[in-house]
Amino acid sequence: VQLQAYGGGLVHPGGSLRLSCSASGDTLDAYTIGWFRQAPGKEREGVSCIASNDGRTYYSDSVNGRFTISRDNTKNTVYLQMNSLKPEDTAVYYCAAKFRGEAEYKYWGQGTQVTVSS
Repeated sequence: VQLQAYGGGLVHPGGSLRLSCSASGDTLDAYTIGWFRQAPGKEREGVSCIASNDGRTYYSDSVNGRFTISRDNTKNTVYLQMNSLKPEDTAVYYCAAKFRGEAEYKYWGQGTQVTVSS
């Protein structure tokens, strides 16, 4: 499966963005999809994921209550709605996929830059 992440940009603190992760080569509903981010000088961190089997979602403490992950199987796309953005959310955001039952994310999209600044 090939992934493409897009939707990043420059937004003021308190603003919103919606990132999209679209797939080709396979259907996304067979994969757990994760969103990760990496800020300059920092390690990559997991932000959110949505499970392949039951659609359960996970959020890191830093984004819980502000970000929402969802999937639209008809469009083969996973979204990350980001609200109440803070400067510390500034990072390159990546989506990744792991097939049902696999432990590691094997498939990665290119990053999309999110900058939160006044």
